[in-house]
Amino acid sequence: MIPSRPLFWHIEPVWLFYVMAATASAVFAYGTLRRLFVWAGGVRNGTPFFSRESMKRVFLDGILGRRMLKEDVAAGMMHLLIFWGFLGLFAGTLLLGIHDYLFRFLDGTVYLVYSIFLETAGMMLLTGLFWALVRRYVQRVPRLERRADDLIVPVWLVLVVLSGFLTEGVRLAIQQPSWEGWSFAGLRVAALFPSSGSLVSFYPVSWWLHAILSLAFIASIPYFKLFHILTAPVHLYVSPCRPVFIPADEKGPEHHYLFHDFIAFDACTRCGRCVEACPATGAGEPFSPRDFLRWARPSPSVFPLALSVPEGERDSCGDSLMWHCTTCGACLEVCPIYISTPDAVRRARAAAVEDGTQVPTLLVDTLEKLYKYNNPWEASKKNRNRWAREMGVTDFTKTKKADGICYFVGCTTSIETRAQGLARAFSRILGHAGIPFGTLGKKEPCCGDIAFRAGEDGLFEEQAEACLDLFSRYGVEEVVTSSPHCFHTFRNEYPAFCRLSGRPPTGISVFHYTQILERLVKTGAIRFKKPLGLTVTYHDPCYLGRHNGVFDAPREVIRSIPGVSLVEMLHHREKSLCCGGGGGRMWQEEFDSDPKMSEVRIREAAATSAQVVITACPLCLIMLEDARKTSGLEDSLRVMDLNEFVAMALDLADENKEEI
Repeated sequence: MIPSRPLFWHIEPVWLFYVMAATASAVFAYGTLRRLFVWAGGVRNGTPFFSRESMKRVFLDGILGRRMLKEDVAAGMMHLLIFWGFLGLFAGTLLLGIHDYLFRFLDGTVYLVYSIFLETAGMMLLTGLFWALVRRYVQRVPRLERRADDLIVPVWLVLVVLSGFLTEGVRLAIQQPSWEGWSFAGLRVAALFPSSGSLVSFYPVSWWLHAILSLAFIASIPYFKLFHILTAPVHLYVSPCRPVFIPADEKGPEHHYLFHDFIAFDACTRCGRCVEACPATGAGEPFSPRDFLRWARPSPSVFPLALSVPEGERDSCGDSLMWHCTTCGACLEVCPIYISTPDAVRRARAAAVEDGTQVPTLLVDTLEKLYKYNNPWEASKKNRNRWAREMGVTDFTKTKKADGICYFVGCTTSIETRAQGLARAFSRILGHAGIPFGTLGKKEPCCGDIAFRAGEDGLFEEQAEACLDLFSRYGVEEVVTSSPHCFHTFRNEYPAFCRLSGRPPTGISVFHYTQILERLVKTGAIRFKKPLGLTVTYHDPCYLGRHNGVFDAPREVIRSIPGVSLVEMLHHREKSLCCGGGGGRMWQEEFDSDPKMSEVRIREAAATSAQVVITACPLCLIMLEDARKTSGLEDSLRVMDLNEFVAMALDLADENKEEI
């Protein structure tokens, strides 16, 4: 007998199976279409849908699980067993349908290979599912939830696989073919039945049980979080294409969310990696990216199960908690499918700002100052350029032409007393290196970062227009910023703003000062001679490191200084902990948490036994300086900006310099 498998062996009535299959398909299609209609509501004109980077992500991160294995090898292997096992069984079912309805090819040797392929896929899936249940309910991995669907879905799938092996084993026990060894799992099940006499009547029972479990499972996919098996690859595909800015007059009706936000809500598996990485959650604040995504997710009434948020739970992650997010990007860094919770948070804030509800009072006052006085700090414009006038720094608005680098000082660095030390030190370094530069004086506007992070998009557009017009008026071609937030806004938000608002590209080269310092060191424009004999650690600002990938420049500068030993904190580079000042939190009421994010970070710095913690952001400088005082580390640790440290190493005079 040629090895093969009959499709409906001893199964009657066959028409009933087709009715069940059609019903399951209709239920599946209905649920899926409901979600697709929601996605379509977020599509905007000009939304890009293709890129090679998208295809690369789907293959490397979706099919090969690169990102899952990178962050958690055990969880990654478990998921790959489930994914490849499920995919293998699905492919096997399709091949069987092609064999029976289009053309026959699963006979002989091909069938034997097909059999061992299906057996292997089934065992992979079963192993992965049991592993998942052990991790969640035996090991009780802290980041994993234990909701009803977290148990229902894997147990249901286990029953599907076991019923399939049972049906295969019963058939082999009855037929006893010579090639039964190729079905190694089914053969073990067949060995459990010593007699095949009564199995002929039992076989249809097991077959129908497997069919009902399988078809019902397929029908339920859009109604459980298992829907991510379809949406996760889609999100991997669209995530590189997501726009960072949408003009204020093109907002969607649903909380300003865009199509990739809706896909992200459906694609999230609630794995909890973002919860582990979130600095707000780590500091004990009542916020987590996972809960925000579930709260923000629009859920039509057709989804009464796991996809909707019960009314009683909405208050636990309510509107006001979106303001806890620092937009640091730590959640995006660890998410296996690149879900950017900060993007969704920002759009939820935009809806709140537009409605005038749930916006922190201090932040409202800050935005009003920004609108009236071009800065979020004080109700005045006159102090913005005082430090530069005192130092004799060139004002390009007086010379009418930017002859050299335009130093965009930024609001915080211009106005906040502690942060001004950064600007003074950088100006002395540029002067020492003979680099021509100047500022925009008191005409320098805010870059709009605080408005953008707070969701006040109309104000952001006004600030962007003002900045770009000023750059154009004075012929600015190269800009260097003090703040990573200004750097990120110029580098990422402005190009999108220009593209979507119809403005021509800026044509401006944008740098953060750490990149300029690295250039000066490499070209020999500045040379360090005196060994300092210090041990230091470096704090990566979120908007310089994670958001823009500038990790090496500041470290290269530090390492070039003789007598300086750089030691890394436990969390550094991509895994750096946020100081708590980003996302507009610097201009909000202080959140009640103990310890605060900045205190967690400063204690981690102190644990390295370093004498100095160096950073490269005015907000981080302020937050860590305050945390040093509240943590009782004033005598053992000093907080410095990289410019201040370099100026000290060059022995450039500073009347405010402290001794270490």
